[in-house]
Amino acid sequence: MEVVLVLAVIALIFVARTFKIVPQQNAWVVERLGKFDRSLTPGLKFVIPFIERVAYKHSLKEVPLDVPSQVCITKDNTQLQVDGILYFQVTDPMRASYGSSDYMVAITQLAQTTLRSVIGKMELDKTFEERDLINAGVVNALDEAALNWGVKVLRYEIKDLTPPAAILHSMQAQITAEREKRALIAASEGRRQEQINIATGEREAFIARSEGEKQAEINKAQGEAAAITAVAEATAEAIRKVAAAIHAARRRTGRAAEGRREGRRSLRPARAEEQHDDRARQHERGLGADRNRDGPRQGRRPRPAP
Repeated sequence: MEVVLVLAVIALIFVARTFKIVPQQNAWVVERLGKFDRSLTPGLKFVIPFIERVAYKHSLKEVPLDVPSQVCITKDNTQLQVDGILYFQVTDPMRASYGSSDYMVAITQLAQTTLRSVIGKMELDKTFEERDLINAGVVNALDEAALNWGVKVLRYEIKDLTPPAAILHSMQAQITAEREKRALIAASEGRRQEQINIATGEREAFIARSEGEKQAEINKAQGEAAAITAVAEATAEAIRKVAAAIHAARRRTGRAAEGRREGRRSLRPARAEEQHDDRARQHERGLGADRNRDGPRQGRRPRPAP
């Protein structure tokens, strides 16, 4: 019975050391006889008992690392308390296991030294304005060095920048003065804009009045021109009517004169005939007189004279 129990315990130990379940987003480093052999990916894996062992377990998730606060000296010799946080991720389990004895400590120390170097190149005012530049500088320096540690530095964020109390008091006084200056400038700009608005309003009112007067003069001139045009048109119409009447009278007079001339022309033959008859009668009278004169000679008595 005891032998069976011992064999069962050995079997359990053998199974436990043989079958390994690797969680998701994890990587386990296996050593065979003290030498790196392979990395186990997530899932059920097999390990040879007593010959192979899981030496390191790494999480492949993004890890936030709090960088301890430190005092940095700016370019203008001002002390500045800087506190930040670093985000990194294990990308190579083998290098993370054998590249450094403790990559987290190495990253923390390198982040602090890199941050002091970046802050030392800037003036105090620039450190508050150029946080993105500081973060990018730290990430670039850490990412290049962390390649040998199997770690990828994703980003660095400054949580707090704390200058000394005296600097804070000076900065507060400067901010107060700047705000008072802005208030005075804003008030003067307001007065200036007010004067501009008043002048602009007066100018527009004057232009509107002048435009109104101009339009009134134009309307008056157009009215007078229209009146003159109407009078001229009426006069021209009267003249045309008088001319038409005169022309009609002349035509009637011409027709009457033509009628008289036609009448005279028609009377000419009758008058000529009458004159011819008159001449004929006179001629006959002449002949009769001659006969009367010759009558006594032929035994006729002369006709008494009428």
